[in-house]
Amino acid sequence: MEGLFFNVNCGFLEGIVRGYKSGTLTQAHYASLTQCETLEDFKTQLSATDYGNFLANEPSPLSTATITDKATQILVDQFNFLRSNAVEPLSKFLDYITYAYMIDNVVLLITGTLHERDTHELLERCHPLGIFDTMPALCVATNVEELYQSVLVETPLAPYFRDCLSAADLDDLNIEIIRNTVYKAYLEDFYNYVSTLGSPTADVMHNILGFEADRRTINITINSFDTAELSKEQRAKLFPAIGRLFPAGNNILAKADDIDQVRQVCENVGEYRSFFDNSASAQNNGDLGDLGVAAQLEERFFRMEVHLNKLSFLQQFQYGVFYSYMKLKEQEIRNITWIAECIAQDARDRMHDFIPIF
Repeated sequence: MEGLFFNVNCGFLEGIVRGYKSGTLTQAHYASLTQCETLEDFKTQLSATDYGNFLANEPSPLSTATITDKATQILVDQFNFLRSNAVEPLSKFLDYITYAYMIDNVVLLITGTLHERDTHELLERCHPLGIFDTMPALCVATNVEELYQSVLVETPLAPYFRDCLSAADLDDLNIEIIRNTVYKAYLEDFYNYVSTLGSPTADVMHNILGFEADRRTINITINSFDTAELSKEQRAKLFPAIGRLFPAGNNILAKADDIDQVRQVCENVGEYRSFFDNSASAQNNGDLGDLGVAAQLEERFFRMEVHLNKLSFLQQFQYGVFYSYMKLKEQEIRNITWIAECIAQDARDRMHDFIPIF
């Protein structure tokens, strides 16, 4: 029934976002970009794509940071156009997408406050999608207690901080523990919200958010090995209560002591078996340490994320395409940045180590 009325409010925006997606760089584009000798050549090749002349007014010599910032600004402008034309429930769904960036921005400001840095300078490093109207108010805080109260009053993240952390926690806990605690609450809340939207949005988003939860669970487990700061009880509290690994896999990972136990848990989920295919044998031969396995895993996580987000475009009359477009475009920006860095540093042997989307 929802499909009958979906186009009344959201058909136009779905058409727009599918049009944006058709401008995603293809293998042919990447082949041209990797042939470039200089960043000026790179700029010329990009101008033949949907990015157009987005670098036309930038002075030489061009830097990779400038390319990344300008490409990100295009994505931000596209998102803001969608958000300004959206009505409920799509507008709230798009707001949820921005909460992830807000968390990163607030955590950045907390870090700056703890280290007594000028928070106004940190504003320039914040992600544009995570900036909200009252954000400058957070910069007035001179200590963590004031910042905590400002977050509770001024930001949409208040429920996540209020239910999970106290002002004393911001002072005592490692900043990554704070980030993961808040992100856990956000993921679970987003998961519950999309459940209220019904099928097919819920079906698509449950797969994507469930994978994101599992990825964070696995990363937290691996990063906490040989770390005195995080006990196994604290580790378990950081795991999102959603995903394919929840609950049995999460319980085992909470007690895991090495990579091999993580691999055994992932083998119970068909889609995750390939994550450790080569790393197990390489580790046994001494070729990879835990850090090497984690780096290899990260690339496979990105590939799986791209795969799931591409799948969401195969269904119509659902909001998942808006989330998926943002994630695919972020991966494309990472690819562009990687190739540009390789050109700038003349590291041509590593230029093809990116993750193509189409």
